[in-house]
Amino acid sequence: MNQPSHDAGLFDHCPWLFAGQASEEQRAAQQQRQKRLLAGSGEVRLGDGCFVAGTAAVHPDVLHLGDRSYIAAHAYVTDVIRTGADCTVNPFTVVRGTVTLGDGVRIGAHSSLLGFNHGSAPDLPVHQQPVTSRGITVGDDVWIGSHVVVVDGVTIGDHCVIGAGAVVTKNLPAWSVAAGNPARRLRDRREPRGAQRPGPGAGAVAGTAATPTALAVPASGPEAHAGGLGAGSAGVGVVGGGLRADLAGAGALAGGFGAGSAGAGALVGELRVDRAGAEALAEELRAFAGAARAQVADLLDRSWRPDTGRYADRPGTEPTVRAHCDAVEIADLLLGDVPAHLPAAEHVERLRALQDPVTGLVPEFGAPAPLPGPAGIPDGGPAYHVLCVGYALDLLGSSFAHPVHAVRTTTADRLVRQLGELPWSDRAWHAGAWVDSWATAAHWNLRAGGEAAAPGALEALFGWLHTHVDPWTGMWGSPTREDGRLQMVNGHYRLTRGSFAQFGLQVPYAERVIDTVLDHARDPRHFAPGRENACNVLDVIHPLWLCARQTTHRGEEARSWAARQLTAALRRWHPGQGFGFGPTPDGTGPGREPGLQGTEMWLAIVWLLADVLGLADVLGYRPRGIHRPEPAPAGTA
Repeated sequence: MNQPSHDAGLFDHCPWLFAGQASEEQRAAQQQRQKRLLAGSGEVRLGDGCFVAGTAAVHPDVLHLGDRSYIAAHAYVTDVIRTGADCTVNPFTVVRGTVTLGDGVRIGAHSSLLGFNHGSAPDLPVHQQPVTSRGITVGDDVWIGSHVVVVDGVTIGDHCVIGAGAVVTKNLPAWSVAAGNPARRLRDRREPRGAQRPGPGAGAVAGTAATPTALAVPASGPEAHAGGLGAGSAGVGVVGGGLRADLAGAGALAGGFGAGSAGAGALVGELRVDRAGAEALAEELRAFAGAARAQVADLLDRSWRPDTGRYADRPGTEPTVRAHCDAVEIADLLLGDVPAHLPAAEHVERLRALQDPVTGLVPEFGAPAPLPGPAGIPDGGPAYHVLCVGYALDLLGSSFAHPVHAVRTTTADRLVRQLGELPWSDRAWHAGAWVDSWATAAHWNLRAGGEAAAPGALEALFGWLHTHVDPWTGMWGSPTREDGRLQMVNGHYRLTRGSFAQFGLQVPYAERVIDTVLDHARDPRHFAPGRENACNVLDVIHPLWLCARQTTHRGEEARSWAARQLTAALRRWHPGQGFGFGPTPDGTGPGREPGLQGTEMWLAIVWLLADVLGLADVLGYRPRGIHRPEPAPAGTA
């Protein structure tokens, strides 16, 4: 480089020279540039050794630059941008929308990563179309050449090389060398140039021939279902074959969130709260728990129907099986006892009597015995009753009277076929809820001293989940135009609650899960003030809590979100009536009026939020039922 280092434009255009050549005056100017960014309205974090050109237009909502990363001259950076270490945004590059880069991502000059889009419906002019954002994710060690365009919704895997001028419109797997408009995968980067590639019968996707199991090269989405199990069966044994032992030792994964114990040092947001602030928050939690305990009898009374001898969610609604179970959970949480309307033995007798002895499933009051689905669990209320009735009986010191035969007889091939047919692409919550119910039924069968399902079925479940999780989101499923990440995040909670969490197994790709969930938590369609409901908040805080037992990744942001949600949640309590579930866009569900379902869910949410902040102990309760933080116990019930 011939240009002298005192030239004002040198480092803006060649930031890699700054660390070794900049004068003290130039370093001071860069510090001032970064201070202005940090003092701006956006959430900005800059790692060690970063450089941001003075001529770059940087106007973010969120900007996190990893160590030794730089933004060069005349780059245009807005919205929500996160990078790992050693990332480069070279001159005249545009990075906008929601964009997440791994470590060592090098972006050539004049490229555009556009993590947003406009609608194109014919009934509105283009300038009036709504803006959507699915986001762009780029893995580690990726080289994006000059004049490349990457459009919204694309994931580029680790170690990829994208040729100059390419337009990337579809996901690229790890180690891809891609080029063209639209970009297509030319070869695996690990292959020598000109090497003979395996034909269709070679038995592996290009670049995976040396991989012993499918687990090392996860499918890019659930659409590539079931077929991966055969190729990956050798690796499934890592999960399978030892599930009984995993259950027995599940306590090794139990324990609290690593944020620290209650007290003055609790971390809330990105700043350490002083003693007075932490004590004030702890006192607010203590006061809430005390008031809830004092009022729980009134809360349960308003949902008890003396005319039927049953519980309804709230006055004016019909009694339901779930309402009885919610009453048991609430009384256990706040009183450490059973609801006073019936003796404990009668609670047990009524709940056990609901189970159909032939299928082991539980119908709604007055409904016929449910028919099993293709792999045991049907849709609708009977699926959730496997959870709520089973855990209510567990809290009462009892268990189902019969095995869940519908699951006990499910074979591995039937299960894998059903998993592949679930609506992952557009109804991931529905798919995740089905997995939750099936895995919970298998758990109750094991607890009863029998087999979970037919031989190999439980191992097939975890094998399928491991080989079909998206490694760049940590999710099963895809975002939708209507709801963004809502379906996939809510489905992730239900799926992992019944499978990985309940069986004490680690969640795949925990850091990617945290990235996806925190991005989803910014979606104003679901988390603007007045729009939060119990389901959506629970389905964010539980994966954040669960994944934090495996990694500290973005822990400060998780705590910041938890602090805001906790403050809002405590104010939703209705004296003597409990919590309302909250609004739902389609008008279904319990709604805003306080009732048993909303109360049971929000009590668990408050505990999870408080535990993320290290303050759960002051509540004086800990969920032991459906939302228990520890893996469910093993052994005969």
